Amino acid sequence: MRLEQLFLQLDHFLAGHSIVDMRAAISVLLDILTIFSRSDLKSEIIKELERHTKMLKLLGNNLEVDSEKLAPILNDFNQASKSLYETNGKIGIKLMESDLFQSISQRSSIPGGSCSFDLPAYHYWLEQDPDLQKVDLERWTQPFTEVRNAIGLILGLLRQSGHNSQQIAENGFFQLGLDKDHPAQLLRVSVAKSLQCFAEISGGKHRVSIRFMQPSSDENRPSQVSIDIPFKLTRCMF
Repeated sequence: MRLEQLFLQLDHFLAGHSIVDMRAAISVLLDILTIFSRSDLKSEIIKELERHTKMLKLLGNNLEVDSEKLAPILNDFNQASKSLYETNGKIGIKLMESDLFQSISQRSSIPGGSCSFDLPAYHYWLEQDPDLQKVDLERWTQPFTEVRNAIGLILGLLRQSGHNSQQIAENGFFQLGLDKDHPAQLLRVSVAKSLQCFAEISGGKHRVSIRFMQPSSDENRPSQVSIDIPFKLTRCMF
């Protein structure tokens, strides 16, 4: 989900043409590279694709399931797995090994460290024609295309499997026991904007707790509301 959010941010900044947009796009791209450098996400995503494919095939044995609608979904998952299997090496490794990205990454840890006088090569790229920058950005983001597609398939199917229920958090607190035989993969909480509060969620193997908090008018920490909060709880269990 972190990667999904980063990819959406990347799309937003890539649509812009200013130097500020380009700087922001490169910053997001570096965050994506950092995530991929810390673990073998490709293998983890392939395993998740295979798990979903197995579940979909089991659904196909149910006579009440529309096989014509299921077939293209299964094909998408199989194709995503195949594409990732055919991807050589660690995703994004060549980009991170480039001199430009290494220098930007090293200086980005310093407040204001990517200024033009610190990174003249980066400054030069930022001043290039937008069409040339677009070519570079497409080349730099291309290695993430297949994994982004796979993440979209997994999260999309997971969210579509959600079961909604209306709940009440008494005095801003709600606790839910988890079924170990039918574990939820994702919980989604929706609350009306007019209530002016937000949810803090914590959980473990056996239960999940939701506290609805109200922002503080000063510098103090937000506090739990003292009224009952109606909200929608979605349990995604695929």
